[in-house]
Amino acid sequence: MSEPTTPVGAMPEGWTLPAVTPFNREWFTSGEIAIQTCEACGTLQHPPEEICHVCGAMAFTSTVLPGTGTVYSFTVVHHSVAGALDDVVPYTVVLVSLDASPDVRVVGNLVDGDAQDVAIGMPVTATWVERIAQDATKVLLPQWRRVKERP
Repeated sequence: MSEPTTPVGAMPEGWTLPAVTPFNREWFTSGEIAIQTCEACGTLQHPPEEICHVCGAMAFTSTVLPGTGTVYSFTVVHHSVAGALDDVVPYTVVLVSLDASPDVRVVGNLVDGDAQDVAIGMPVTATWVERIAQDATKVLLPQWRRVKERP
């Protein structure tokens, strides 16, 4: 697991955090790529939901996958939708296909590099940004950094 950091390009302090529920708690608090796994059929699904999208079961565990993947798609945001984002535009949002399970895709900000250098297929690695929710829950938001070379 990477140590939680506050990288350039991450969501600003004070930005609304996701609600932590029993279904997504592992994802938002573990600091790992903890993918919801159906106990009945073994399907990995993301984002976490209340019902397995394959078999309809409602009991889950988590499978921790390595925090590596490739950019499947991306967008560069040039216009802020809220005043809190005025100082961070442009920023890049990436859809990452995980190396250990390519059909599982995860969204996050790309927190390093120049938006013009982002490309589909670019290797990335997870990093986490720590925020404290109003109920004092420590939320670890997965974000992505480019990988210069694959090992």
